Amino acid sequence: MHKSPIIELGGIQFDISIITMLFVSCLVVFVISKLATRNMSVENPGKFQNFLEWIIEFVQNQIAATMDLKKGRPFITLGVTLLMFIFVSNLLGLPFGIVFGYEHVEDATIFGRPIVPVVDAFNAAAASGNAHPHVEVAFWKSPTADISVTMGLAGLIFFMVHFLGISRNTKSYFKHYVKPFAALLPINLIEQASSLLTHGMRLYANIFAGEVLISVILKLAAVNAVGWIASIPLMMAWQGFSLFIGAIQAFVFMILAMVYISQKIDPQEDH
Repeated sequence: MHKSPIIELGGIQFDISIITMLFVSCLVVFVISKLATRNMSVENPGKFQNFLEWIIEFVQNQIAATMDLKKGRPFITLGVTLLMFIFVSNLLGLPFGIVFGYEHVEDATIFGRPIVPVVDAFNAAAASGNAHPHVEVAFWKSPTADISVTMGLAGLIFFMVHFLGISRNTKSYFKHYVKPFAALLPINLIEQASSLLTHGMRLYANIFAGEVLISVILKLAAVNAVGWIASIPLMMAWQGFSLFIGAIQAFVFMILAMVYISQKIDPQEDH
């Protein structure tokens, strides 16, 4: 697998590719939203407006299926944002990738700072007696193929969910942990922790696996002419399937967030 362009500033490591790709994802979602709301019309809505209205209606229906819509209406914007942002992030690594190869450790710098994984790889190669290492660094990839991004998103939802539970249904929130018996408190706590883990890991695992397979197909194309020919239908098929997976995983992440919220703000409902 390719290395990540990580540099260290003030003792803190920053992954430049993740920062860049998160900015690109936000920019794409902003542009789509701006185009959809630029010339809104009731009588003659444009294609982008129809697209955004369809997404809003879709998210509203999903929220209505998990909780009372009167309570869930304030979360429609959150659901739409999650759906669009994660879908765009899932697909950024599909069309192409930007990879730089380094033959000399002196060349592996960003803003004058050394790329940490490349330096480590060169040091490891020198220790093993490899005098001519070659290290590749990926600068363009799906940000959701990085576990720090998906767990960060899951963490934001996790803390928001529990804040809503404590602030809106304090008594029911704390009582939930000792239902139906106080002895089940440890199990209920483990359940909450596992929901955080699975929420982020599910998204990461699916997108990361997709990008790994794309890398394998690209390596097959570089073997010989037969591999190049065989890689074309494989890449086309996998690109199409990855588009489907990206949409499904964005939906799953969004709907799970809405379910977790409903369990805390609407505890009487049986979800």
